[in-house]
Amino acid sequence: MGGGNGQKAKMAREKAQAKMQGNRGSQLEINQKAMNIQCKVCMQTFICTTNEAKCREHADARHPKNDFYQCFPHLKQ
Repeated sequence: MGGGNGQKAKMAREKAQAKMQGNRGSQLEINQKAMNIQCKVCMQTFICTTNEAKCREHADARHPKNDFYQCFPHLKQ
């Protein structure tokens, strides 16, 4: 017959652990792929969710002699 609560709980834990191990991994690879905004002056990359204000902040701090649109020509409209 068998199959008490202890055994069921153990099986549920093992099943959940096996499921979690399949999804585990580093977020670093995904973050690297999302780095698709690039400053054309210094070639620094930024994550795709970076807004124009952060790009402008970078340009003002790192490249004060250059025009903002020289750094990020894709933002020119």
